[in-house]
Amino acid sequence: MAGPRGNRGTDLWDVARRQRPGPQAAIRRHAHAGPAPVGRGPSRRPRSTWRRRSGRLRPLADADEHQPRRPTDEPRSRRTQVAHTQPQDGPGAPPVLWQPTAADRESSRVVEFLRWLERERGLAFADYDDLWRWSVEELEHFWDAVWRFFAVPASDPYSAVLSDRAMPGARWFEGSRLNYAEALLSGASGDRPALIAVAEEGPPREVSRSELRGQVGALAAALRDLGVGPGDRVAAYLPNIPEAVVALLATASLGAVWTSCAPDFGLRSVVDRLGQVEPTVLIAVDGYRWAGREHDRRDVVAQLRAAMPSVHTLIIVQSLYPDAPLTPSEDLPYSDLVARPREPVFEQMDFAAPLWVLFSSGTTGLPKGIVHGHGGIVVEHLKALGLCLDLRPDDTFFFPSSTSWMAWNFLVGGLLHGSTVVLYDGSPAHPSPDALWQVAARTGASVLGMGSAYAAACAKAGVVVPGDTRARLRTVIPTGSPLPLSGWQWLGDQLGPQVRIDSICGGTDVCTAFFGGSPLLPVWQGEISGRWLGVAAAAYDPDGRPLVGRVGEFVLTAPMPSMPVGFWRDPEGARYRSSYFETFDGVWRQGDWITLTERGSVVVSGRSDATLNRGGVRLGSAEIYGVVESMPEITDSLAVGIELPDGGYSLRLFVVPAAGVEVDAGLRERIVRALRQELSPRHVPDEIVAAPGVPRTLTGKKLEIPVKRILQGTDVDAAVSDGAVDRPDLLSWFAAPTSPEPRPSR
Repeated sequence: MAGPRGNRGTDLWDVARRQRPGPQAAIRRHAHAGPAPVGRGPSRRPRSTWRRRSGRLRPLADADEHQPRRPTDEPRSRRTQVAHTQPQDGPGAPPVLWQPTAADRESSRVVEFLRWLERERGLAFADYDDLWRWSVEELEHFWDAVWRFFAVPASDPYSAVLSDRAMPGARWFEGSRLNYAEALLSGASGDRPALIAVAEEGPPREVSRSELRGQVGALAAALRDLGVGPGDRVAAYLPNIPEAVVALLATASLGAVWTSCAPDFGLRSVVDRLGQVEPTVLIAVDGYRWAGREHDRRDVVAQLRAAMPSVHTLIIVQSLYPDAPLTPSEDLPYSDLVARPREPVFEQMDFAAPLWVLFSSGTTGLPKGIVHGHGGIVVEHLKALGLCLDLRPDDTFFFPSSTSWMAWNFLVGGLLHGSTVVLYDGSPAHPSPDALWQVAARTGASVLGMGSAYAAACAKAGVVVPGDTRARLRTVIPTGSPLPLSGWQWLGDQLGPQVRIDSICGGTDVCTAFFGGSPLLPVWQGEISGRWLGVAAAAYDPDGRPLVGRVGEFVLTAPMPSMPVGFWRDPEGARYRSSYFETFDGVWRQGDWITLTERGSVVVSGRSDATLNRGGVRLGSAEIYGVVESMPEITDSLAVGIELPDGGYSLRLFVVPAAGVEVDAGLRERIVRALRQELSPRHVPDEIVAAPGVPRTLTGKKLEIPVKRILQGTDVDAAVSDGAVDRPDLLSWFAAPTSPEPRPSR
C-alpha cells in the first residue's frame, strides 16, 4: 500500500522491510540525534537567533540555510492563514473555573520548555498565544525544539525537520531512524511502577519498569522466532490489561505493525478491521469481565482465526480460564512466552515507517485503516502529553479506555514521560456510579481522563467525589464528545479551583488532541481553553475565510507530524485525500463545527456533516444535547435534521426518558421551553419522540448520520454496518414508522 506521500506501487509494509540492518549491526547511538550540521563537521549545530519586533517573532539569523524559507514580506495565502485570538476576559465571558497560580506555571513542563528556548535559542514569548503562534508559523523551529528538549532517542540524525509542507504529502524528519518502543521504555527509571492494572475484582497489580522491559523483550523474541519482522502485522483481541501494552511494545520493537480490537467487539466488527491488514499472529484473550458479568470469548476467538487465513499463530492470554487446556500444537499460552525476561532489541525504523493501524468507526462502510508512523507518534505524544497536558515523571495517569479507541494509545504514551499508567479493565459505573473515582483513589491518580458522557451521568446521579481523591488530582480530562453544561458545573463544584478541568478534543486521525488546556491558560466553563501547540487550527466559512467568534468548519492549515502516513489498502492515496482535502485545497478538513472565541478558547459544536439547518442557519447538535440531557427526566437524546421531498426541513428530537418517566405533553412543553430560553426558537424541534435508546459507535459516538439516512428511507444494512454499533436492535426501531407528536410551537 502506498500512502499519499509517494512510493507509488510500493506497500507500506514493504517500505518497513527495506530498513537497513537494525540493532544487529553496530550502530553509533546519538542520545538525541538532530539534523546533521551543514559545513561544520561534528560541531554542535548553531541555534537560530530571534528577537521580538512589533509583537511578532522574526528570525535574525537562520542556520538552516538548506531549508527554503518564505520571505517575511511575502503575502501569506489564504490556505496558511490562522485566526489570531488573544486570551482575555471581558463582558459576557463564562465563569472561570480554574486559574493558574504562579506555582502552577513555574512547576509546569511548558515553562521548563520556555526556559530552555530562552537559554538555548534566545527566544522569549509574551504569553501562550504568542508561543502558539510561533509553534504553527515556524514549524521547523518548533518541532526541532521539541525533538531536542525531550532528547528523542534516535540512531541516525535527520537532514531536515520538514522537507515539504504540502498537505497531503508533508515529509518530517527525513533521514532519522528510531523506534517507538525504545522511546517508551527509555522514558524513565526508578522505583515507581510503569503500570498499575485494576480489574473489577481483586487488588491492583503493579508492573515495574524492569518487569515491563523484560516481558517486552521475551515476547519480542518469541515473535521473532515465529518469523515476525519489519512490516509484518500482529493483531490483538485484548482488553485494557498489561498484556496488551507488552504486546504493542514487543510488536513495535521488531518494526512490525500493530493493530487491535477490544473483546467487546463481535466477530464481524473484528474481521472488518483486523482482517484488512492480514495479520500473521493473533494475540487474543479467552474472556473478560464487565459490569460484574463474565464474557467467554473462546468461541469468537476460534471463529476469528478461521475467518483470517493469514493468521498462522494464535497466542492466548488466559484471563478468565487460566487452567483450561489449549489446542495442542496450535495455540501458544502467552504466560509461557514471557516467563523468562529478555532484554529487548530495537529495530531501527525510518521516521515514517508504519507503527500501527487504527480504525475509523465504520458507520458508513468498511472501517478506514489509519496508519501512523513511529516518529510522528513519538514526537506528537512528547509534545501533547508533556507540553500541553503537563504530564510529569511523578504523575499517575489514569484514562479508562478500550484498546479499540485511540485514547488507549494516547494513554500508553504516558510511558514516554516516565509516568505511571493505570490500566482499568471494567465498567466505570460498576458496582456504583462512582466506580471510576474509586479506582482513581485506589491508584493515587493525579491526571484522570474520562468520557464526557460519564461526567454527565455522575452529575445526574449526584455522585460526590471523595476528598482524598480530590487531594491527589491535579488535572481531570473530559473528552470523547462535547461536555454538557451540567457536566461542567458538576465537575467545577466537586473538584474546586485547585483541579484543572482540561477538556480536550482530538481524533483517531492524528491520535492526539487538537484543543485542550495548558498550565498557562485559565479554564472557562463550557469552553476548551485553547489550541494546542503545533496545531494550526482555524474555523473557516464556506469560502475558506478564517472566522473568530462565529461557528465555522474546523480545519488545519499546516501539517502535524502524527497525520497519517496513509490509509491501509489505499495504494494511490485516493481515500486519504477524499477524507480530508476535498473541501479546501491543501487544507485539512476535520469534519467538526468549532468556534474560536475572542478569549482564545474553543467551543466544539458537533460534526459538520451532521449539521442541523434551520432557515439557512447552522445549528450544532451538541448545543441541543447540552440543554436536553441536563433535564433530570431525560437520560439521552438524538437530534436529526431531515430534508423533505417538498423542499422543507424537519428537525426531530428523540429523547430517552429516565426510569418511570413518560414523554407526555407536559414534558415536551418543558423541553421546548428550555431550548427556546437557553438557546433560541430555531433550536426547537418539529417533533419530539420517545425512543428506547440512542445507537452509538463502539467508541461511544452518537450515530447521527446513519439514523438520518435511515429516516430518509435508506435500508438499515446500507446505512450502517451493525458490527459498528453498540445496539444494532435500535436501528430497526428507527426504521419503523413512528407516530409524530404535534409540531411544537417555536
